[in-house]
Amino acid sequence: MAVDQSPLAEIAFAGTVIEWRGPAPFLFVAVPDELVGELRYAAREASYGWGVVPVSAAISGAAFTTSLFPRDGGYLLPVKVAVRKAAGVGLGDRVQVRITVSVRCPVSR
Repeated sequence: MAVDQSPLAEIAFAGTVIEWRGPAPFLFVAVPDELVGELRYAAREASYGWGVVPVSAAISGAAFTTSLFPRDGGYLLPVKVAVRKAAGVGLGDRVQVRITVSVRCPVSR
């Protein structure tokens, strides 16, 4: 049986790179409140626990995979050092973000 590979959610937005005193060496971009509901709905099938949502993302053309972190009722997109260097962005920069949430592949046992 073929698995539907259609994305569960695809969103794009502009956001500011922020620092959050948490897992280092990441900076983050907060997902706007008006898009959180769509991600939360997609997370029902994509999340692997603790509210963390695996995603494919791009910032200013630099593509990467990561997981959205739940925070204060919303989500934060981690921006690793390698992504910041590839995109040429840093703390306080306004960036264009694209996020795709896909169905998790079932684990074979």
